[in-house]
Amino acid sequence: MRFSANLSMLFTERPLIERFKAAKDCGFDAVEIQFPYELPAETISEQLNNHELRLVLFNVDADDLLQGGEGLASAPEKNQQFVDAVNQAAEYAEILQPEFINILPGCCFDELRIETYRKILIENLKIAVNRFSLLGITTVFEAINTLDMPGFLIHSSQQMLQIMKEVNHPKLLMQYDIYHMSRMAEDIQGFIRNHAREIGHIQFADNPGRGQPGTGKLNFPEIFQTIKQSEYQGWVGAEYKPVGLTEASLLWLSSVHDKNS
Repeated sequence: MRFSANLSMLFTERPLIERFKAAKDCGFDAVEIQFPYELPAETISEQLNNHELRLVLFNVDADDLLQGGEGLASAPEKNQQFVDAVNQAAEYAEILQPEFINILPGCCFDELRIETYRKILIENLKIAVNRFSLLGITTVFEAINTLDMPGFLIHSSQQMLQIMKEVNHPKLLMQYDIYHMSRMAEDIQGFIRNHAREIGHIQFADNPGRGQPGTGKLNFPEIFQTIKQSEYQGWVGAEYKPVGLTEASLLWLSSVHDKNS
């Protein structure tokens, strides 16, 4: 299995520019960043090259989503802002060459407008896929649980499958987040077994708490084994909030490496 370190969640004891070296020192060969835009793309590229790291994924800007707003990708009044964010991501991608760029569908707080938001999301995903596919990059999008983020438009695996069917583009896949789908009480291992080919990227954290494996109730040895035995070929992103220092939270990684050796 190939693991990537999410530098927006791990090694936050350091500024972002120092997290690349920290990830490499801890045994990661790849990283991902939620929103890389606080650093110039050239600076990130330099860090990747200096530490022989691969950038797997980053997100299109999501505006106010993480502050409790509706985000960009499905908001009717933010079409141009979304296009601008896609162009910004493409500019970074031309330099950084990630495998995937992720779209956060965003929230709808008015149940009467859900279908409108959903239609806009589909159109915006088409815009993103067409833009990023020109760069040889696959677009992914993810479902997020509505316990942590009430009103999130796409919050189940089945919704993701339906959106993929409607967009109908080979360069659109799912980002499957084990933590979020566990919060929604889904069958994690069953879905991975049955839909591995439709998943571009996997992320994980334990549930509850969103900490490292072993801090919650999820059976990660079994989950990792399911991923390993499935048709999934991608990276598995560690996107959790370390309980304590990041380095001390990585016992799961050495355990997996020991089993593979």
